[in-house]
Amino acid sequence: MKNSRILVVEDEAIVAMVIKRRLQDLGYIVSGVASTGKDAITKVEGTFPDLVLMDIRLKGDMDGIEATKIIKDRFSLPVVYLTAHSDDVTFKKAKETDPDGYILKPFTEKDLSTTIEIALHKFRKEKGN
Repeated sequence: MKNSRILVVEDEAIVAMVIKRRLQDLGYIVSGVASTGKDAITKVEGTFPDLVLMDIRLKGDMDGIEATKIIKDRFSLPVVYLTAHSDDVTFKKAKETDPDGYILKPFTEKDLSTTIEIALHKFRKEKGN
């Protein structure tokens, strides 16, 4: 499912650039980069990604977990968390959003591509595509 469109939500510009480059190297199209939860929702509306790669801790009033709830409710898109946070409280809150994957930083390209491919496959199968 290469050539799938992915929205990257990451508030650290350098990290976002690295993720974008890795996704492009793997054959994905980066539909946009957002640094806040509100920006992520706006970019989903405007760029129509196939999947959202979401950091949990973001700048602004809305964290990645809140943004994921809205994106899943309004747009029914798969969301994969890509985060450095694995404490029990954060993980429990993230699980409540029924994510399509959870990747811990630092990550490998294999972690990234495998998790994205499974999430996209599962989503398309559930939608009957």
